Amino acid sequence: MSENIVTLNNGVTMPKIGYGVFRMTDQAVCEDAVVQAIQAGYRLIDTAAAYGNEEAVGRAIRRCRVAREKLFITTKLWVPDISYEGAKRGFAESMQKLGLDYLDLYVIHQPYHDVFGAWRAMEELYAEGRVRAIGVDNFTQDHLADFLFWNKVKPTVNLLECNPLFQREDEMSYLKAQGIQMQAWSPLSAGQNDLFHNKTLRDIGTAHGKSPAQVVLRWLTQRDIVPLVKSSNPKRMKENLDIFDFVLSEKEMQQIEMLDTGHTCFMPRNTGAAVTAFLEQACTGLAPSGMMTSNIQK
Repeated sequence: MSENIVTLNNGVTMPKIGYGVFRMTDQAVCEDAVVQAIQAGYRLIDTAAAYGNEEAVGRAIRRCRVAREKLFITTKLWVPDISYEGAKRGFAESMQKLGLDYLDLYVIHQPYHDVFGAWRAMEELYAEGRVRAIGVDNFTQDHLADFLFWNKVKPTVNLLECNPLFQREDEMSYLKAQGIQMQAWSPLSAGQNDLFHNKTLRDIGTAHGKSPAQVVLRWLTQRDIVPLVKSSNPKRMKENLDIFDFVLSEKEMQQIEMLDTGHTCFMPRNTGAAVTAFLEQACTGLAPSGMMTSNIQK
């Protein structure tokens, strides 16, 4: 079992693969999917205030009747609430919707607004024992270096887009040097560029009796990255967990490295205009529709 767990820099353990619910806006569908995921064996469930489905996740947790301490629940603070008072308010609202007494991981969802004020509030929540770990999301190393310089408590986790098409080697190396666990959102790139039919991944999968998706997820875990997967299909849910009974060779890892394009598979935010447009949409409420495309395996 030790292979299936990572230990964060504060000593808290976290499952090495998780189930995410981004874009599951239908409450009943989300609730049923989370129940099925937990029944399949997932113990890390990742949601966010911006996803609009925390209540559904909370109902699923209660329905599944798995002991609370066996689950690892993450939610995230959305852009308008990224401030000291906003974080206190946002946390209270998320906990009410989830129906939980404590949270395993609370995350600043984007590197915008008053991240320093929000972190002060999150440090207090951590010191009070209301959250077991705190982290960040979408912080590139320039954001993170500034953040680390001025803060006492180091983030335990940073979530970044990471998949064979956008491998983030520099970001991964920086996070490892800082002792911060990297999590991968969109680990399967939403199937873009026909990823599930990629010849390299298919050939490697055939050699191990695994699917291209399983090869990608194993590649990530062998890089010490925790993938957050999403599927509405119970069979796929189980397949995505079934990745710890084989090991990719050094040659196979190198073959996958050759697939890197160095570019995001989604909406880039590397200009002032792109960031402004993102923030304008983010401040309307839920996650912008263009933040990324759906990452569901059918």
